[in-house]
Amino acid sequence: MTRINLVLLLAVIASAIYLVSVQYDSRRLFTELDKANAEALKLETEYDRLQVEKRAQATPGRVEKIAREKLQMRQASPAITAYVNYSAPAQGEKP
Repeated sequence: MTRINLVLLLAVIASAIYLVSVQYDSRRLFTELDKANAEALKLETEYDRLQVEKRAQATPGRVEKIAREKLQMRQASPAITAYVNYSAPAQGEKP
């Protein structure tokens, strides 16, 4: 009879230790999940902010202003346009 009680006592102790281990892992994983969700929200907010900034940087007026000021570009007009004519090489010549 004492042998059965000893086996049952060991089973209860092993079960209790396993339960504590599983609860600890569960809490640890829940904390990691919560941190990952917070990081995902932060990254999503940052992405939205960058998309707004990208749209603001790519406005036609801003692009034209930068092209004029920094790149010294100007509007194309017939007076400053250079036309190039292409003539195909003769049949025996290489291009």
